[in-house]
Amino acid sequence: MDLSEQQVLETLRQGNESAFEMIFRTYYQPLCRYAYSFLQDKEEAEEVVQSAFITIWEKRTTLSIETSFKSYLYRMVRNTCLNVIKHEKVKQQHVAHEMAVSERTYEAVTHKVHAAELEFKISEAMKTLPEQCRLVFQLSRFEELKYQEIAEQLNISVKTVENHMGKALKLMRVQLKDYLPLFLIFMKDWL
Repeated sequence: MDLSEQQVLETLRQGNESAFEMIFRTYYQPLCRYAYSFLQDKEEAEEVVQSAFITIWEKRTTLSIETSFKSYLYRMVRNTCLNVIKHEKVKQQHVAHEMAVSERTYEAVTHKVHAAELEFKISEAMKTLPEQCRLVFQLSRFEELKYQEIAEQLNISVKTVENHMGKALKLMRVQLKDYLPLFLIFMKDWL
């Protein structure tokens, strides 16, 4: 640090506002341009530089500058800009994470709503089936019994069970035609 900078720094340490104003007028615009080269945002660049000058004024009595005052200011602004950039990246990652979480939550809720709606529609469609046909359908689809087991339980032939299932599926397809894609997914294991 040369003698004139040392004198300016010493008068600044003593709280001389004129020395501070001189430093501010000399370096404010160049530091704003420098900060802008990092941030690409004029207002944020000005905010960083203003913050640097506020810090200098607040810590004037304890400032320890080994290099030139100009280098000290530029390094201070550069470090603050890098911190702003790092903070912005963290914010963007957080936003991306929150969006992904909310999207998964939305999909899960949507899936549950569709499943509940489909379950209700299946229940309503089953009410339109003839009693024996509905019973065979319930035993096959919900209790997962094999046709032979249904036939034995209901005291009917396996062929009759097959006929009832064919009729039930045909009627269910008609009743649930608007929900056919969901119904097919629901029934894929049994078709």
